[in-house]
Amino acid sequence: MSNIRTAGEPTVFEYAALRVVPRVERGESMNVGVVVYCRALDYLGCRAHLDERRLLALDPTLDLEGVRSALKAVNAVCCGGEHAGQAARETPGTRFRWLTAPRSTIVQPGPVHAGLTDAPEAELDRLLHLLVM
Repeated sequence: MSNIRTAGEPTVFEYAALRVVPRVERGESMNVGVVVYCRALDYLGCRAHLDERRLLALDPTLDLEGVRSALKAVNAVCCGGEHAGQAARETPGTRFRWLTAPRSTIVQPGPVHAGLTDAPEAELDRLLHLLVM
């Protein structure tokens, strides 16, 4: 049996929603982004969309600039950019695991789910619309 993939053949991918938790003690959250990882295609991508009005409805005192800054940090780690620090030198899989590790910050990852796709970037767009927008 061969490990060579045929073009257009679906492969396993993993994803997690990114959510803002304005006030941990209230247990409320709102999805603001998605991270997608596909090992077979060496793909790691993330996208976010902030509906500031909805977020402020959860907590009118929410630090929106802090949320934007946290999402920029997620994007830097995802892309392996220079602002990612040590994470920039890690593999996409290691960066995905870091991004989806439980944490108690204002932007938190949801549970990791899996699926099949032959186009992880298109899947990222689909999940952003489905889970966030």
